[in-house]
Amino acid sequence: MESHTLNLSTIHSGLDAYLNIGEIRDYPNALNGLQLENNGRVTRLGAAVDASLATIELAIAQQVDLLLVHHGLFWGGVTPVVGRHFQKLKRAISGNLAIYSAHLPLDIHPEIGNNMLLAQTLQLPDPEPFFFQMGRNLGIASKVAMERDQLVARLESGLGGKIWICAAGPQKTRRIGIVTGGAGSKLEKAADEGIDTFITGEGPHHTFALAEELRVNLIYAGHYATETFGVCALAEMFSVKYDLPWCFLDHPSRL
Repeated sequence: MESHTLNLSTIHSGLDAYLNIGEIRDYPNALNGLQLENNGRVTRLGAAVDASLATIELAIAQQVDLLLVHHGLFWGGVTPVVGRHFQKLKRAISGNLAIYSAHLPLDIHPEIGNNMLLAQTLQLPDPEPFFFQMGRNLGIASKVAMERDQLVARLESGLGGKIWICAAGPQKTRRIGIVTGGAGSKLEKAADEGIDTFITGEGPHHTFALAEELRVNLIYAGHYATETFGVCALAEMFSVKYDLPWCFLDHPSRL
């Protein structure tokens, strides 16, 4: 595809509208939307899970000038612009790299959200909203009878690696729930909503015993791995929409 130049304001306004950025409540430090400007021009999009120094370096090396991420620059909250924080911002600014972040708006999006795309990867039928928190449903559930081993095989195939499981629930599932990322600490809430097999990215140690006590299959498929779907789909969609090339800047945490 032959690239051209687009105004940054045009594309970030389009992203805001498509992701419904202004209407979705999120954690205070998510700061969804455009987090860092560049010179106002965009010729190449990049997608990454995290706005880390490593992915910023990868983006600049690939001549990306707008980086779309799931976890933005300010997860640690308000902090002095010194040390590593200064170095990260300095590198992005000197590389003319704009950064746009979408956290919960990207997790829960009905078309290109992490939850929906993982459910599609697993071929789960009739996905329905569940896991009500922060004023809306943050997860997807599916009533499906599936052999647990088959579900694990689909997960490992779709994510390209081994997953962790506490196989404390039924061998044949009845209702599978998905909340991508780090929702393991909310296992009891998922069980209260009728989930017998809960898929998320990661969670605390005590959830192993909790899953056994609740008799729930608990699957940790990787925080990073379960949240690569949305940023890639978003970048691909806006690449087509605005006739811009894009690339995925893969820097897995293995967590």
